[in-house]
Amino acid sequence: MITQSPDTHPEAEKVQISLLQKLTPAQKISRVRSLSQSTILLSRRAITRANPDLDEKELNLTIVTYHYGEKLANSLREFMDSRAL
Repeated sequence: MITQSPDTHPEAEKVQISLLQKLTPAQKISRVRSLSQSTILLSRRAITRANPDLDEKELNLTIVTYHYGEKLANSLREFMDSRAL
């Protein structure tokens, strides 16, 4: 078996895969959701530290830019601006 993680011992990886295969679909979704939430929170913290002058709106738009691209962030900005009227 070719390992998926070059920094993980093959036996440890077999155990990890076995444990993941035993999870129910709901448990798998919960794990993915938790990992996604952690990633977003860590990203938000890093962006805040690097840009302490951003207000909440600009912080959120910066997060969208980094994760989903400038085109979507610009569309979101236009939408938010149109709703603020």
